[in-house]
Amino acid sequence: MILDIEKFIEKEQPAWKELEELLELIDRQGDSRLNLNESKRLFYLYERVSEDLAKVSTFSGERSIRDYLENLLSRAYSNIYSQKKSKLGFNPFVWLTRGFPVAFRRNMNMFLLACAVTLVGFVFGGVAVAIDGDAKKAIFPEQFGHLHQSPEDRVNSEENSDGPNRLSGAHSTFAAALMTNNIKVSILVLALGVSWGIGTMVVLFYNGVILGAVALDFMLAGQTAFLLGWLMPHGVIEIPAIIIAGQGGFILGSCLLKGRGHRIKSLKEKSDDIIGLIVGVAALLVWAGIVESFISQFHEPVLPYSVKIAFGCIEFAALVVYLGWCGRKKNSPEEV
Repeated sequence: MILDIEKFIEKEQPAWKELEELLELIDRQGDSRLNLNESKRLFYLYERVSEDLAKVSTFSGERSIRDYLENLLSRAYSNIYSQKKSKLGFNPFVWLTRGFPVAFRRNMNMFLLACAVTLVGFVFGGVAVAIDGDAKKAIFPEQFGHLHQSPEDRVNSEENSDGPNRLSGAHSTFAAALMTNNIKVSILVLALGVSWGIGTMVVLFYNGVILGAVALDFMLAGQTAFLLGWLMPHGVIEIPAIIIAGQGGFILGSCLLKGRGHRIKSLKEKSDDIIGLIVGVAALLVWAGIVESFISQFHEPVLPYSVKIAFGCIEFAALVVYLGWCGRKKNSPEEV
């Protein structure tokens, strides 16, 4: 085969450059996760450059070009192999810095729906307590019996308890119990998406009712500072986590609402997002459980409410930045 090497290089060099740029992009990301189109393009370029190397190898005087293409193919092969391998495992760093926040942003419409349902429940619970002070007896379940007492009695009891020795020796056990219970609730909220999202909606609404009833009860009694100091340290993480679980439930429900021909395809497309969201929720709830056990349970005079409120504000700002910007790539289609 007679080959005009100069015309050959001029024709094929754009493909070599494209492959090199794609590999540099993967290196900058710090992982080998590519979408379907990018993966197909990577494999196509790999095959094309492989053919080019075979042709160039017939020219003994083109050693520098052969070395360049061999290096390019070596890098491409390494990334193609690592992509296949990564699908069999779980990279916590990649998931934490990209997978979870990207899945959250990609399904923002379902998160807003979960927020709306919770907010409606919040308003309902608040109005119910504002109209009838005895309504909280019907709203709060038995395990929340301590909320049946008046806000004044609750505050007096908490502030006059043996603060420094509160939960002495049992912080870890209490934190573990909180994590376990909240994670179970979150999994339930998501799993109820199989009821076409109706079960998810009911649980989110009821959680909103409880939260609204508690908030209005304490605010009307003039105990807003205690309320914020008590709930904010862990609540600014725990409440969004439950809502994100609801987001996952609505994603699942929306997949099941599609026609029979599209249902399985939709579930396959959204499975990574659903799994990523619930794993992310579990991580958030682990942090919330630790904070609730070691910070939220301490009240004035042991720990000033202003300090606890400030801590909650910092946590919430950090959560917004994390979910809103972490893993974001400029002009990435998944961020649209």
